[in-house]
Amino acid sequence: MSEWLVLSIAMASACAVVLIIVVLNNRRLGDDDDPSETPDVIEYMTMMIGVVYAIVLGLAIAGVWEGRSAAQESVRIEAQALHEVKARASVYPAEVRDRIRADVDAYVSHVVNDEWKVMSERNTLTERGTELLNQVRADVTDYEPKTDHEGQAYQPLVDQVAAADDARSSRGQNAGATMPGVVWFGLIIGALVTVGLIFTLQIRRTFRELLLAGLFSALIAFLLFLIWDFDAPFGRGISATADPFIDMFPGITR
Repeated sequence: MSEWLVLSIAMASACAVVLIIVVLNNRRLGDDDDPSETPDVIEYMTMMIGVVYAIVLGLAIAGVWEGRSAAQESVRIEAQALHEVKARASVYPAEVRDRIRADVDAYVSHVVNDEWKVMSERNTLTERGTELLNQVRADVTDYEPKTDHEGQAYQPLVDQVAAADDARSSRGQNAGATMPGVVWFGLIIGALVTVGLIFTLQIRRTFRELLLAGLFSALIAFLLFLIWDFDAPFGRGISATADPFIDMFPGITR
């Protein structure tokens, strides 16, 4: 099911539930009911709980967005490091250079075409990707420089492979959901409490009040969906992409 369809259903359901409760609640009120009798303390508590929940939502959104940005940055660093390996290998003899470049291309092709799908579905890296990166490392470290020029390029090449390996590990760590279950429990309970408190204000069935109640509940549903979508940096609609690999390795196609 599409993430946007899930969002539409969640927002529509939230609106429908709130509006149905409002209508049913107003049917049982007598003609002598006075909405102005709502105690001031309830209005104050409703406002404060709403403010606290807004802060919690903001922190949750900031946290998952930061996680997504870190995941995208790890992809960029990995792609840049492998691009440097491919470029710096030009000082090596043709046989060694071509082998290094071919293995780098094979690794990048696997990441873009195979490993990315596995990350989105299973939240893990592939053993084949690890094997291909180890092959690139072996190509670089096993060669013994013959000239001073090759010797000067050797250590930077080793460092770039290490940087790519480190970025790959970071990409693997960011593949799954980062939001703890207890936080989700708090967010959902907070949403129910916050939306439920609007009924303490004795809203009526006027168009303006129903519209505001529906929009408020839809906004809460949208923000929770946004957190859920960002919580899996590689697995959902607004996710980190493999564009850095594609940009730096134009010959690699998806």
